[in-house]
Amino acid sequence: MAGLSGNITLQQGPRSDQLGHMGGAQPEAENTLEEPVSETILRDLKRIAFKLKYVLIPRSAEQEKAKQLRDWDLWGPLLLCLFLALTLSISSSSGNSEQDTASLVFGIVFVVVWVGAAIVTINAQLLGGNVSFFQSVCLLGYCIFPMNVASLLVIILGFVPYIKIPIVLAGFAWSTLSSIGFMTQLVPESRKVLAEYPVILFYLFLGWFILVI
Repeated sequence: MAGLSGNITLQQGPRSDQLGHMGGAQPEAENTLEEPVSETILRDLKRIAFKLKYVLIPRSAEQEKAKQLRDWDLWGPLLLCLFLALTLSISSSSGNSEQDTASLVFGIVFVVVWVGAAIVTINAQLLGGNVSFFQSVCLLGYCIFPMNVASLLVIILGFVPYIKIPIVLAGFAWSTLSSIGFMTQLVPESRKVLAEYPVILFYLFLGWFILVI
């Protein structure tokens, strides 16, 4: 029987730049199976804070900002959405005796954020945008952070006359500038206005909801 010889090569795992669909993939592979849960949580919190920096500084290095936000995750947007929903539900229940009011407000905010982000994302893709669904949802979710700050300030300073409108307008403008700067890079030049319009409506509705609550 003839001898068998040859080289056996192991197939390499998927490259880190192909793991965008998993969320939060880093350029270097990380072995996190044996690390403590506290370290995993701390690393994720640092990653969320790092991305929030690009939301707070809308005109910071656009290409670096785009690179970081393309490395999507949904933990940050989920936490920000929950915070906004909890803030507004607590605010609504403080001035209303109905027990179901807080639950209704919480549900409305939660649905509006995720469904609205999905609609804006689908619109950008239909316009020829070069972005994945979860990348866009991640971006829009992180950019509601100024609206979170605005809702918190409205609760704290709401007793001051005429203070709510300027605070909410500032949060709306900040959120819109942060997201539009990224979204307009993904669609053709001739369709930028069509991509910006739903984004403005998305944050405008959130701002209006903060005011009426």
